[in-house]
Amino acid sequence: MQTDRLVQVQRAFFEKGSHLSVTARKENLQKLRDMLLENEKELCSAVQKDLHKPAMEVVSAEILMVIEEIDFHLKKVYGWTKSKKVRANLLSMPSKNEVKRVPYGVTLIIGAWNYPIGLLLTPLVGAISGGNCAVLKPSELAPATSALLRKLISKTFDPNYITVVEGGVNVNQELLDQPFDKIFFTGSTRVGKIVMEKAAQKLTPVTLELGGKSPAVVHKDADIKTAARRIAWGKFMNAGQTCIAPDFVLVHYEAKLELIDQLKKAVKKYYGKNPEKSDDYGRIINQQNFERITNLMTDTTVLHGGEFNAAERFIAPTIVGDVDWGHPIMKEEIFGPVLPIIGYGDQKTPGVQLRQMPTPLALYIFSEDDEFVERVIASVPHGGACVNDVVMHIANPNLPFGGAGSSGMGQYHGEYSFECFTRPQAVMRRNVWPDPSFRYPPYGKKLFLLRKLLLR
Repeated sequence: MQTDRLVQVQRAFFEKGSHLSVTARKENLQKLRDMLLENEKELCSAVQKDLHKPAMEVVSAEILMVIEEIDFHLKKVYGWTKSKKVRANLLSMPSKNEVKRVPYGVTLIIGAWNYPIGLLLTPLVGAISGGNCAVLKPSELAPATSALLRKLISKTFDPNYITVVEGGVNVNQELLDQPFDKIFFTGSTRVGKIVMEKAAQKLTPVTLELGGKSPAVVHKDADIKTAARRIAWGKFMNAGQTCIAPDFVLVHYEAKLELIDQLKKAVKKYYGKNPEKSDDYGRIINQQNFERITNLMTDTTVLHGGEFNAAERFIAPTIVGDVDWGHPIMKEEIFGPVLPIIGYGDQKTPGVQLRQMPTPLALYIFSEDDEFVERVIASVPHGGACVNDVVMHIANPNLPFGGAGSSGMGQYHGEYSFECFTRPQAVMRRNVWPDPSFRYPPYGKKLFLLRKLLLR
């Protein structure tokens, strides 16, 4: 189907309303859940083909994450759809007032290649529970997963309700020219600006889930061994191609050498002496990103790793030092398996320095000093934070997930996904009697009385 017909046919389906009842929404959520469970092996194979991602990471970080989101919505969606009664104020009495959450209508969800299942289908859960139709656009950089998702979605749902459109940049541009009622985009800040510019032409509301340089601050009182294990896991999972991966480490000088030593031990334990042969370690998505990442390693001191193989798009888990704030590696999101280490001495340095950088999607702090932790959290704008861990805040559906500033706008997960794909609508109900003449002309001294009444 041509892109200019997609919105028309989905809007016609939306207006019929067969998908809007809570029962229908739950049935469609269950269909999506069944689709994932029944095709788990096939989905793992597709992602492995695209990213060399181990099945454990596909299942835990993508399939089960979507299923947990579905289960949360299945339990809660009835309550979310109920109107919320609110009080009348003095001017609106007597009346009955309520706020409804209503669907936007026809939505566009553009996914990303690094988690090609989770970053496409998790927003879809919110679109379904919110009562919307959806056009899904998976990334062309993960072609095996994109093709499989198109096949599975077409078998599971009426295409007039939910459909997948494949293609490259030109297809994205065509889709963004269509009059969607809501756009949800996951990807780079650069492309996010393009999406927002396109949406602004039609005043289409957008949610942008972008990225940035998410710092890990390790204070001198931290449990260094645990910090190293968790940072290494979060950084090198999916070969560093995770939007909320620790991008760099800012560590107190008193803990720096120990942290580097423990990071080396963690990497060796996770991936062995030769990570290229590890079944648990991924590959860079394409040659362009491979060259970009290896170029960022120029003029750094490799403390661990550093090996790469262009033919396999392999870059070893790498730790680098001799990096200052002006180095190119500190000027852009690395989005790969290279971890710069920067030291600090003054407790105020993390907050002061990080405030000067673009707002990160995530902030990680390792410390047992509550005052230090709260100072950093309060002084550094960020999307979401973890204390003494990394990444795991994304796994709790009770927490909103999203960026701020250059790392995005809008939140989702759990109830925030439902709110992301619905809008609040006010309804006031009044009787025809009483109908006092106070508000009608001629006004005379009514303004004086109104002030006396409201400003007492």
